[in-house]
Amino acid sequence: MPTLDTSRLRGRAVLRDPDEGHRAATNLELFFDLVFVVAVGRAAAALHHQLGAEHVGDALVGFATMFFALWWSWMNFTWFASAHDSDDVTHRLLTLLQMAGALVLAAGVTKAAEHGDFVIVTVGYAIARVGLVSSWLRVARDHPDERPRALRYALPLVGLQALWLLRLLVPDGLALASFVVLAVAELAIPVYAERAAGEGRARFHAGHIEERYGLFVIILLGETILSATAGFQEAFDAGGLTLDLAVIAVGGLVLAFGAWWLYFDHPGHLAPAPGRSFRWGYAHVVVFASLAAMGSGVALDAENLLPGGHHSSPRIAALAVAVPAATYLLGLVLVMLVNGLRLGQIRVWPKIVGAVLMLVLGATAGVVETAGGCAAVMLVLTAWMVLDADAPTPATELDPGA
Repeated sequence: MPTLDTSRLRGRAVLRDPDEGHRAATNLELFFDLVFVVAVGRAAAALHHQLGAEHVGDALVGFATMFFALWWSWMNFTWFASAHDSDDVTHRLLTLLQMAGALVLAAGVTKAAEHGDFVIVTVGYAIARVGLVSSWLRVARDHPDERPRALRYALPLVGLQALWLLRLLVPDGLALASFVVLAVAELAIPVYAERAAGEGRARFHAGHIEERYGLFVIILLGETILSATAGFQEAFDAGGLTLDLAVIAVGGLVLAFGAWWLYFDHPGHLAPAPGRSFRWGYAHVVVFASLAAMGSGVALDAENLLPGGHHSSPRIAALAVAVPAATYLLGLVLVMLVNGLRLGQIRVWPKIVGAVLMLVLGATAGVVETAGGCAAVMLVLTAWMVLDADAPTPATELDPGA
């Protein structure tokens, strides 16, 4: 009979070398990201539905709260794994638990966005938190030198999760305020916990983090393409290919491709230095959220061409493209500023001008003109970067100080 080997069941938490060579995203991390394709897609679909029904306030609040929960779950796992990915059986199972929590959260997005029922979302978030807290407790157990830092993560997470559950009892009038308070507390935990590490080397692997953020951008661009394609397909089936629909389709593709180009070809995408890591990581939420919302806007634009009037108003549809696209550009500017660039530099201020032009289009132009105009702005910004031979290289643009 074959002998069973249980050694893999006795794994220990690890502390990865932040200077480790050839560090790349693991297969498990890529699988983890696929779960967030589903979850972010559900949040984008809820935004699309609410905007289509002209419930703009509910749409924005619902999307912001849902996306924060998803983004923060992804963030917590990503930065933990960058420092402590042991790839043993326990780590894999705890990652599975966090994936399950994200899927439960995604299942509750519609109820939360449309009916204000956050029970399923909160339960999903709690499931994910069990996996994360257990991971930090493993670090505290197996690495005495890291114990103060690990417990500074684990214990506040437990306390905050209890408050998230109690929030379900809060009156509707205090729901948004209580969310903001708890969200700020969540953001403060890593800052508080990492202070226990002292002034030594960063625990995370900068190149690994940079790659993980880039992969998340690609996931969100995929959601943009998927949402836009669904809206295009519905309009195409109803009325065939028209010039207006072609402009919206090509405009959506150019917006997505231009967003990809600008992100991966500008200095704001450099690996984060230890002194800037929190600012760099947190600033990306503007980039991520705007990309997740952009596809819903393109889909609304396409659906606005449907006969019968069963769609959102043209102004809402136009702004649904212009606002996320402009916010994306401003998000890039924010990332570049926290990474040491200045407003007056050649790869920064044109993005601000482009964002203003997009917002003007959304507020004044028609649906088709806005889609085409925003795409044109993105195209010009991309061409600017390609053709500007005098632009400093990323290494010389950045302030070397943290």
